[in-house]
Parts: sequence; C-alpha cells; structure tokens
Amino acid sequence: MSQTQDPSRILQTGFGFWSSKVLLTAVKLEVFTALNSKTMTGLELGKQLGLHPRGIMDFFDTLVALGFLQRTGNGPEALYGNTEETGLFLDKNSPAYVGGILEMCNDRLYQFWDNLETGLKTGQPQNEVRHSQKPLFEALYADLPRLEQFMGAMAGISRGNFTELANKFDFSKYQSLADVGGATGLLSIIVAQRHLHLTCTSFDLPEVTPMAMKAIDKAGLADRIKIASGDFFNDPLPKADVITMGMILHDWNLDKKKHLIRQAYAALPDNGAFIVVENLIDDGRRENAFGLMMSLNMLIEFGDAFDYTGADFWSWCQEAGFRRYEVIHLAGPCSAAVAYK
Repeated sequence: MSQTQDPSRILQTGFGFWSSKVLLTAVKLEVFTALNSKTMTGLELGKQLGLHPRGIMDFFDTLVALGFLQRTGNGPEALYGNTEETGLFLDKNSPAYVGGILEMCNDRLYQFWDNLETGLKTGQPQNEVRHSQKPLFEALYADLPRLEQFMGAMAGISRGNFTELANKFDFSKYQSLADVGGATGLLSIIVAQRHLHLTCTSFDLPEVTPMAMKAIDKAGLADRIKIASGDFFNDPLPKADVITMGMILHDWNLDKKKHLIRQAYAALPDNGAFIVVENLIDDGRRENAFGLMMSLNMLIEFGDAFDYTGADFWSWCQEAGFRRYEVIHLAGPCSAAVAYK
C-alpha cells in the first residue's frame, strides 16, 4: 500500500459509534454538569459520578482526546474541566443546554438505529412501533413527564436556529406570526423578544398548553403571545401574516406535507410568508450529511416520513399557489425555507 493511501476516514466513520457512545454516556452521567465551572481530578469526578476505578482514566481521557473535556497536567493529579463549548451546551445549568436531544439519542435512537438495515428493506418504522407499542407521538402525548423531556430536548436543539431566524428574516413588514406545532412557545418567545411590534400565536395540541403557558409567562410575554389549541390536520390554522413550522414538515409523508402547506396558504393573507425551519438537504443531495441522516431517522421513527431539499419544498409550495421562494441559512445544517403568498 502506498503512503498516499489512508483508510483513516473509513475507519473513523465505521467506528463512529465508539465516540458517539462515549459522548452520549457522558451526557447521561451528567459529567459536564458535575464539572460546571470547576476542575476535578479523575478520581474525584469518578467518585462523584459513581464510576468504577477501572474505566475512569480511559473514559475522561477519551473525552479529552475527542475535545469535549480539557485537562491540566498528567497522571492521577491531573485536573479535568469543561471546554468552553461543553460548558455552554452540555451543562444542565446553562440556558443554552442542548443535552436533552442527546439524552433522547442515548435512551431511544441509539438502539433503534441498530435496525437501519431492516428499515431500509421494509420501509417500516423501527422504533417502539416495531415492538407493537404506541407510535411515538401517541405515546409522548399520553405521558406528561416524557412529553416534557421531549419538548425540552427539542427546545434545546432549536434555540440557536430560532435565534438566527429572528435575526436574519425581515419581520418589519409583518404584524403577526403563528407558530404551528409551537410546543413550548420557544420560537414565538424568541421572535417576540427581538421584534417588539409583533404579536404571536403558538398553536399545538391541548396537552402542550400548560408547558407553553409556563414558558411564555416566565418570559413576561403573555400580553403579546397567545396560545391556540388544535390539531393541524383537522383544524384550520390561526390566521397571521407569517406562519412558521419548526421541524414539523419532516415528520410526515408527502400527502400530509402537502396538506400542511395548503393549510398554511389558506391561513395567510396576500404577501404573507410561510417559513419552515428544517435541516434542509442541499438540492444536489451531496453535502448536508446531517440532513440526509435526519431523513433516515424519519424512516426509523415513522417509515414514510422524510426530510427534503429546498427545491422539493418549493415545488410543493408552487402547487399550493405560493409565488416566490428563498432559503436563509441559519446555524450548522439548518436553514429556513420561505414561501411568499
């Protein structure tokens, strides 16, 4: 084998579940929360987390090598601490905490992705449904603690994208916004804080209302954000100048996607805007690996649900009657696709 031939990338990806499980386990054990803004020796940290001595050095030093912890010194007296990144995003005391989605990855998705091959061959969900349990959303909405955990996970991963949307989209020409599938009201809260002239409506199933009310009251925005309850497949959407859907369309098959787009069109006035926030796959389907893998995750979760490109979205919006379209990059693999009526 010549020196220019290097299988490192193949091996790194093939063994990627090693590094993934190390990080997911660290989040589950609350390593980054235990460290907070202080430093500890490996033995001190391991004792606090209830770890057996055998794995302590290997585990924490792996997190150092992966760039998720920093270490001062060597040997038993070395001190471990959070990096700037993990202190911000993986300490539960931080308002920017995104670990909730990683907790869900560890508790649910990690095991379900073991059945990717079966999903590819059958086109059927490989989550709880595979074991004759309730579908994901039905189970979630019937179990309040689990629903709260899920909503927290979605809020954590969405916060940065919604903030970018509030900063990058020109809301100045609009007076009202309705966020469909609004969950805890996070998108409405962030946009309302940034654009003081807007009034907002967060629309979701009745089970979510108490969580949304709590978050909106805490933000001091009850006078500008109202809550509407309903089922977006059976009820008309609230009318507003801007309709938003954050990580909603990708949960459904093509017929239901088109139904939701038609619903948005009907709820908008002329010149209104329909905005979806998604991990949009690039039109050439070559670059956004996260978006493509998210679409595989929709296969695992729902079977016929899928993520899509901006061009896909625009073709469906044209069918519904929208006249213009653009894509606004937000953060990382996420973008906002905007259709104008």
